[in-house]
Amino acid sequence: MDDKKALRTKLRAARRSFVNDAIPQSQRGLLFRRPPNPIVAMIPEGAIIAAYFEMPSEAPATYYARWFHERGHRIALPWFSGRTAPMQFREWENPFAEDLGASPFDDGTGNALQPPADAQLLVPDVVFCPLVGFTAQGERLGQGGGHYDRFLAEHPPRLAIGLAWDCQLVDSLPTEPHDRPLDAVITPTRLYGPF
Repeated sequence: MDDKKALRTKLRAARRSFVNDAIPQSQRGLLFRRPPNPIVAMIPEGAIIAAYFEMPSEAPATYYARWFHERGHRIALPWFSGRTAPMQFREWENPFAEDLGASPFDDGTGNALQPPADAQLLVPDVVFCPLVGFTAQGERLGQGGGHYDRFLAEHPPRLAIGLAWDCQLVDSLPTEPHDRPLDAVITPTRLYGPF
């Protein structure tokens, strides 16, 4: 557990530094605009797509949400009734509108957003996952709360795909039995998988 905590701290710092120093602001909007064709080919018509509203240094998922929405897919975002509640997904009816509210994890900056409580509950077919670190074999290091691992175990999707910056790749991760592997990981320069 301490290994994971130390690794999260190191990888978060590397991610923050990479986003702030290596990617000019003018280029950030050009990254993650649409999913790679091999991934698109694996997603059936009408599949419910889960994305996430990215924190400042996370690989953006909102562009994918908009891309899939334009093609007729329903979009879901993580939703929490409280900090200790299990993660659910609720519909994001219009990913082009900022009609989201603060989640219980918001620190006052307005960066942790989720759909309103009356948005329809959905079980996604495809889940795009945020991550802190990943391996070339699809192992994922998340934020540490276990929300995605528990959800993926209880509601196995057709695909679970990580979005990451290249600097988040590591040779190995300390894994535990409850850690759920990903089916693929997408970075700005490479597609890892499908596994």
